Order: sequence, then structure tokens, then C-alpha cells
Amino acid sequence: MLKRLSLTAAVLAAATVPAFAHLNPAEHGSFLAGFSHPLFGADHILVMVAVGLWAAQIGTANNRNALWIVPLAFVGTMAAGFLLALGGVSLPFVEPAILASVIGLGLLVATAVKLPVSAAAAVVGVFALFHGHAHGGELGSAGAVRFGIGFMIATALLHSAGIALGLGIARFSPYIARILGAATALLGLSLAFG
Repeated sequence: MLKRLSLTAAVLAAATVPAFAHLNPAEHGSFLAGFSHPLFGADHILVMVAVGLWAAQIGTANNRNALWIVPLAFVGTMAAGFLLALGGVSLPFVEPAILASVIGLGLLVATAVKLPVSAAAAVVGVFALFHGHAHGGELGSAGAVRFGIGFMIATALLHSAGIALGLGIARFSPYIARILGAATALLGLSLAFG
């Protein structure tokens, strides 16, 4: 079982690493461009699924509110970062913060950190601000509303996939999620230094 899971994770990771190509938001500021944006970047996929995994870990610790509050905090704060970028407000270190989010959230899942839901929401919110800002900064003059709605829906779906994965694998062993978290952190390091 573990061998198959490891092989599957390796194949998925290998398939997503070269997928940094997105539809050019300045040319394709549409719902589809926004929706596809998080689905075609390793950094996006890893972070969004890790948020779901972490919410599931916290949620299985007798606090079911984490299953919706933590992902909602990410999506809401990501929208705020998006609006800041559209409004011309700059944030320092956006790309390094995004890469740090992959590593940091991977480590939180790997170590199964059980923070209070409000603290976990604040942690993911900080990372989400930078993700949203990057989306808004790439957009230019394209259709912001449609693009924003698209990437928020795709993000929520990736969070849901992480939650479903986390809850599903928790039935077998809590260590599988921790292994996935460690793999996320390692892939984040490879993105940062690769």
C-alpha cells in the first residue's frame, strides 16, 4: 500500500513540476483563465491541497469547524490580496512568500501541528495574502471579476480535495498525511532552489 501511494505521489509531483505555464491572464482575463490558473502550477496545487490536509488534521482532533474555517480563511484572504494588487498596493517578497508557503504548510502537515482554529486560519491567511496578490499582479487590465471568481472556485475545490484526502487517509493511518506533508515541503524546497 505504501509503495503504491509513494509511486502515485511521485508521478503526480513529476507531472505538476513542469506545469508552471498558465494562460496569460493579461490576454485571457476570463473565468476559465482564473479557474485554470491554480490547477497548472505546482506551487498552487501543493499549497491548496496542503491547506485541506491540515484542516482535516485539525478537524479530526474534535474540532470540525476547522474543515470549513481554515479553507475559507485562505480563500477570503487570497481575495483581499488580489484586490490589493488590483488597487496598485505592492507587497514585498511575494514570490519568496509563496514558495515559503509550500514549505511551511508542508511542514505543518508533516508535523501534524494542532493549532486552535483561529490561529490556523491566521497562518493560512498570511500565506493566502501573497497568493492572491500574485494573481492580481499578473492580471493587468483583463477581466478581474471573472478571473478572480475562477481562481477562488478552483482554490476552494483544491482545498476540498485536500480535506477529502486527509479525512480518507486518516482512516488508515495518520502517518500517511504526515508523509504527504513532508513530500510537499521537499517539493517546495526543490521549487525554491531548483
